[in-house]
Amino acid sequence: MANCINANEVANPGSNVQIEAIQTVMPMKPTDPRLSRRVAIGENLGSGNLQSRFHIVLCYNKASEEDSGWLLAGWIKESLGKALVEKPLLAGRLKRKGENDDNGEFEIVSNDSGVRLVEANMPMDLADFLDLIKERKNGEAELVFWEDVNESNPQFSPLFYVQVTNFKCGRYSIGISCSLFQTDPYGMTSFLNRWSKIHNNIVTEADMPKIPTFFLPNLRKTGCSPTLSTSSTTNKQINESLIFKIPSNILNLRDDIHKNFAEKCVEEVEDKLGKKLSSKFCLFVRETSEDIKVETFSREGISPFDSIAGLVSVSLDDLEGESIRFNEGNKAVHFSCWISNSGNEDLVLITPTFVFITPFL
Repeated sequence: MANCINANEVANPGSNVQIEAIQTVMPMKPTDPRLSRRVAIGENLGSGNLQSRFHIVLCYNKASEEDSGWLLAGWIKESLGKALVEKPLLAGRLKRKGENDDNGEFEIVSNDSGVRLVEANMPMDLADFLDLIKERKNGEAELVFWEDVNESNPQFSPLFYVQVTNFKCGRYSIGISCSLFQTDPYGMTSFLNRWSKIHNNIVTEADMPKIPTFFLPNLRKTGCSPTLSTSSTTNKQINESLIFKIPSNILNLRDDIHKNFAEKCVEEVEDKLGKKLSSKFCLFVRETSEDIKVETFSREGISPFDSIAGLVSVSLDDLEGESIRFNEGNKAVHFSCWISNSGNEDLVLITPTFVFITPFL
């Protein structure tokens, strides 16, 4: 059941969003055998790099008179639990490889600790909110929840959050926050498409009740309006990422040329922006094995590739997030995605297929 915490403040100072409930969604079946993913973090990186993540926001109209974000969140408790059976690492935790291991060796373990599901209320119409964020760049950060990873005991911190926000008009949004250690925006979009299909199958089953078990309006105690504040160190800055699709002829990059390739992409970004970026980057490399390496990338002395045939610039708009439907026939009316790098530095993320460059502007 949703936890109720005695408080009566908004989620963040100056924010209109009020958190109504937080639940934990675990895989519907125990993960056996447990999976793990190695995460190697360089010695010179700041602790803020543990907070590097991306966010996705999807906004929806009401699909019917009965439809609501409260109803959607109630069904999510079941559908997400089923979807996580196929991707159990998303419900896992980051932990040090040894009990007293301070050398930057971590791993993500599929220990079924769960994903956080946040239900929130926005006393504003969706149309007015979308007009507002055209003027206030960071306004969409109110639609996603993130609690900073605990640096001392990371094994207790979720790496994946889902926030369902109900607007005054009855429309609602789904906000995703996910650690870069887990996946990238393209990988998450693939998961969201699979999850939405599972969700629709559950809701349309003939013997399913009209109201889900975890329907907050039926569970909430009168006069109890919980609020949980995100960490004071959480960075709400929204920065635009530039993305390149890696040509098929160099998809399997060797360790010794990751930096050369990154430097070439950074120079391409500088040409696009018409300005020089910093001399150091935080470099995330996701290998084909899905292991992650994170280190400081100093551009000094790095020679970029002379040319890369087929290096194509792409956009997060190519994710086609509007096609993700948690109610058949009801596609998203607004979609956005951005990367937050709390290390206060430029970031390069290299995956087997894409390069994401997020300048800290």
